[in-house]
Amino acid sequence: MQVEAIIERVHRALEEHGKDCSMEEVVGLCPELTWNQVYLAIDYLNKAGMVRVALDPDRTYTVQVYPAFSEPPQVASQQRPMQKTVS
Repeated sequence: MQVEAIIERVHRALEEHGKDCSMEEVVGLCPELTWNQVYLAIDYLNKAGMVRVALDPDRTYTVQVYPAFSEPPQVASQQRPMQKTVS
């Protein structure tokens, strides 16, 4: 399996699960992947801002997926063009 497919598989599994889960639970959601493959995919998704990884007080890493946006915010289209003033 290629790296891109592994990342997509892990991300889809997290979205389908729909709630926070431990790293071990993520491995269980993707039984066809090794622990190392899941770890690297989560590392990539975290750096890309698609998931958040937090360390709980009991020293367990928890993964939270951010919801996918249907449309990115369009800030530039909301701004009015500057008008020239003649003095």
